[in-house]
Amino acid sequence: MTDTELTSSDFTSRSEPFRLFSEWLEDATKSEPNDPNGVALATVDEDGLPDVRMVLLKGFDEAGFVFYTNFESAKGREILSSMKAAMCFHWKSLRRQVRVRGPVEIVTDAEADAYYATRPRGSRIGAWASKQSRPLESRFALEKAVAEYTTRYAIGEIPRPAYWSGFRIVPQQIEFWHDRPFRLHDRIQFSRTAEGGWQKTRLYP
Repeated sequence: MTDTELTSSDFTSRSEPFRLFSEWLEDATKSEPNDPNGVALATVDEDGLPDVRMVLLKGFDEAGFVFYTNFESAKGREILSSMKAAMCFHWKSLRRQVRVRGPVEIVTDAEADAYYATRPRGSRIGAWASKQSRPLESRFALEKAVAEYTTRYAIGEIPRPAYWSGFRIVPQQIEFWHDRPFRLHDRIQFSRTAEGGWQKTRLYP
């Protein structure tokens, strides 16, 4: 979708948010200089203090939005504790934003294995070598661990670590935002109904 704004017909013609998201992501793929699938992921720690970082969206469909990580990382531990998260896409080149929030589920082993197999060999080694989010005594210690696992898995396939897998945010709300002059932006929110459908609401900017 390449219109400069969200028109009333765009709003009324949408019964669910995923087609619109797919079109916006496709537009971003053409216009963003780097990582159009980059997204800010928000979680909370055990004290309720928010935490946010950038991750890469690796898949989406009507079931939800998928990304992968080390479950022993800060974000992994925080999500496993609450099983809730939110994410925000911002495509500066298009002056668009999409916000997603909802409960989280773990992807199946088959899904995680399939994606892990597509990663560059160095990234798969890195999943073994990095104790993500934990203190690192020196860069040399990391390089040493990479060398050790490179030797261990010099031949054949590199198995997926048990602690490395994916999360799927099952959206309860998806909001589309488009920049307009004088901060009179367009905002459309899709909210999941009790029956599993979607309710659309236009919001004040």
